[in-house]
Amino acid sequence: MVQFNVLSGKKAGNQSVARRFPFRIGRATGSDLPLDDDGVWDQHLILEFQRGTGFTLTTVSNALASVNGRSIQTAVLRNGDFITLGSVKLQFWLAATRQRGLYTGEFAVWALLILVTLGQLALIYWLIQ
Repeated sequence: MVQFNVLSGKKAGNQSVARRFPFRIGRATGSDLPLDDDGVWDQHLILEFQRGTGFTLTTVSNALASVNGRSIQTAVLRNGDFITLGSVKLQFWLAATRQRGLYTGEFAVWALLILVTLGQLALIYWLIQ
């Protein structure tokens, strides 16, 4: 998952997490990240994930946007990139991940260790007899 930190504009200080792709940014109410600021079009940017390439940001039609101060039509994003569209400045960031519980695997390892130990004790007892 990735997130956009809104650095300036009406929603400054907010974060938006992208869970599904394509992720749409614009003024339209159906946008995944709706921004109602000056210079933002109804459909301004689209973020897509492509295997082997990474996260690709594309401007819609003739919309103007820049990544790290360079005007773009399409750009591959990296963690921490700054995106400017209209009067809004965003930061592209990798979202915090959730770690799965390790209880099942840990239980299996301890159970296996106990079984091996019991097996060795049984073998020692059998050899002594």
